[in-house]
Amino acid sequence: MRAARPPARRPPRGWTGAVGLVARLVLGGVLLAAGWLKVTDVTSSVQSVVAYELFSYEVSRIVGTMLPVVEIAVGLLLITGLLTRASAVVGAALMIVFIAGIASAWARGLSIDCGCFGTGGPIDPEDTRYLSEILRDLGLLALAGWLVVRPRTPFSLDQLLLKGR
Repeated sequence: MRAARPPARRPPRGWTGAVGLVARLVLGGVLLAAGWLKVTDVTSSVQSVVAYELFSYEVSRIVGTMLPVVEIAVGLLLITGLLTRASAVVGAALMIVFIAGIASAWARGLSIDCGCFGTGGPIDPEDTRYLSEILRDLGLLALAGWLVVRPRTPFSLDQLLLKGR
C-alpha cells in the first residue's frame, strides 16, 4: 500500500499572495535595474565602492565588479520566483550591507552619491540624500523579510516546479 501524498502546495490567495507577488517583483526589479546600470559601466561601479573609503582599492575593485552580477542574478531569481526564499535572504543581506555603508558614509561626513543605480562618488554636501536612501533600502529590506517568511507567491517558478510536492 502506498503512502498518501500530502496535498499540493498552492500559492497564497488574497492579500497575502498579492503582497508576496508585489514584494518579489519590486525587490527583484530594483536589484535587476541597479545591477544592470552598474554592469554596463564597471569602472563607475568600482569608483562608487572606492568612494565609501571602507576597503583597499583591490577589494573595492572586486566588490565593484562582482556586486552588479550578484544584483542581476538575485533580481532575475526574484522576478521569476525561482529559489525565492534563498534569493530573498541574499537580497536582505544586500540591503543590510547597503544601509550600513550609507550610514557609515553619513556618520563619517563623506559627501558621496550612494552609487546604487550607476555612477556614484563624491558630490556636493547639499546634494547628499542619505536619509531617503536608507529609508528606501529599509523598505526593500522589509519586502525581502516578507519573502523570507512567506516565499510561496503566485506566478512563481517555485510553484510550477514544486507542483504536486
